[in-house]
Amino acid sequence: MTAPETQAQEESSPRGIILSAGEAARLIRDGDTVATGGFVGTGFPEYLAVALEERFREAEHPRDLTLIYAAGQGDGKQRGLNHLGHRGMVRRVVGGHWGLVPKLQEMAVNNEIEAYNLPQGVISHMFRDIAAHKPRTITEVGLGSFVDPRKDGGKINPKTSEDLVELINFDGREYLAYKTMPVHVALLRGTTADTRGNVSMEKEALILENLAIASAAKNSGGTVIVQVERIAEAGSLNARNVVLPESLVDHVVLSEPEHHWQTFGEPFDPSFSGEIKKPMQSIPPMELSARKVIARRASMELRPESVVNLGIGMPEGVANIANEENILGHITLTTEPGVFGGIPSGGLNFGAATNVGTLISQPEQFDFYDGGGLDLAFLGLAQADREGNLNVSKFGSKLAGAGGFINISQKAQRVVFVGTFTAGGLDIALEDGELRIRQEGKHTKFLERVEHDTFSAAYAVEREQPVLYVTERCVFRLTPDGLELVEIAPGIDMERDIMANMAFRPLVSPELKQMDPRLFREETMDLHRDLLANKD
Repeated sequence: MTAPETQAQEESSPRGIILSAGEAARLIRDGDTVATGGFVGTGFPEYLAVALEERFREAEHPRDLTLIYAAGQGDGKQRGLNHLGHRGMVRRVVGGHWGLVPKLQEMAVNNEIEAYNLPQGVISHMFRDIAAHKPRTITEVGLGSFVDPRKDGGKINPKTSEDLVELINFDGREYLAYKTMPVHVALLRGTTADTRGNVSMEKEALILENLAIASAAKNSGGTVIVQVERIAEAGSLNARNVVLPESLVDHVVLSEPEHHWQTFGEPFDPSFSGEIKKPMQSIPPMELSARKVIARRASMELRPESVVNLGIGMPEGVANIANEENILGHITLTTEPGVFGGIPSGGLNFGAATNVGTLISQPEQFDFYDGGGLDLAFLGLAQADREGNLNVSKFGSKLAGAGGFINISQKAQRVVFVGTFTAGGLDIALEDGELRIRQEGKHTKFLERVEHDTFSAAYAVEREQPVLYVTERCVFRLTPDGLELVEIAPGIDMERDIMANMAFRPLVSPELKQMDPRLFREETMDLHRDLLANKD
């Protein structure tokens, strides 16, 4: 769009809603509470964040912001919410995931800001509750984990003193009540805005919680600013495609293309937004490795017609195996920001899906998840302990955050945690259907006690939730008495390769069996046949 065209459209707008990024940044005042939308880089208003950072560097304002966001929003380096990682710019952060924002993470770990880590789904729902002027978001999610006020209450450091989480009781059952807060500024992103402020998201890979955040800000008396990649004439958008109506949008900023990639890893992939379907054979098979062995063993837990969640990292391999084994048509893969169907992507594209089936909003997805809609969840395994508790959120001075892990792990009907048995330099050999450890990892992952309770084994046992822990060399299951070894890989010596690399001795099943030899061979496993054999 040329400058004269922009000026003409500004003049045609009854409220003069079209601003430059710099003008939008100047609307944010010292002490404001700012809510941002996005998932990794998908849907994140990068252009607005860049402008806000530039303003702070030039004028040292705005200062003392409170930042609230649900999903991790960054690339682990400079982009996303890392633009706000300047001393004095932010006073408090309430975030669902911290691993992708090292600049904010450093300030939290160094006790320089007030910092909270609350479940992603809780914050996503909190935006709706803020819009409705509800004083608390009430849920069972978080009971027994580090966000339970009987533990840390979601507080990350000593500087963080205010209690945002309370334990309450209804009808003899425990719940957590998360304190809501007004939102002064919403920074969001869409694809197209008309000159009256209606916004559509036709090229976005996710819908996210844009409507909830915008409603929260407007009903708090705040300001809604939306970054878009194009401007249209008023009334030219299909009403069914409008995600944010003009009444909820105060200002629109036309982004430069380099700051409006579809994800932080992809300028634009039409299969992410549902425009086309890619040929499935274009996705290459995984090479045989520890990662593939783990993904294969995890995939053996799939059942026909299951609705499944895949977490970030190691669980992503399950999607590749499902494609290789021709079983995608019998299951529905989902991710927490609102994806149903297709093949969930990884890395900086995580959250999006190739050949996406259906997109819903993130709060709606967590309605479904929290209500028990997931048949099965595959999640990462970073640390586990004797009781079966899991930590994926905090490791010494490293603050990863829980993201949607707490919602998903507590509410799925069944959970499979996946990860290598040790970390840091593990090297394996796969020969003739057997596994051999060439070099052991430097770091033990099975500890006497995990550092941070992201997953509460006691809560899972109380709910009689089936839980497996799958590694490349063995499989454990959760019992009321702790972890029990139930499978061991061919070629593995139990004492040398398992017990000697754990901080405790687990229970050993009297029916201990060998892991399926097909896991360790190059050829496909014919899981399609196995899956249909498991059909009720």
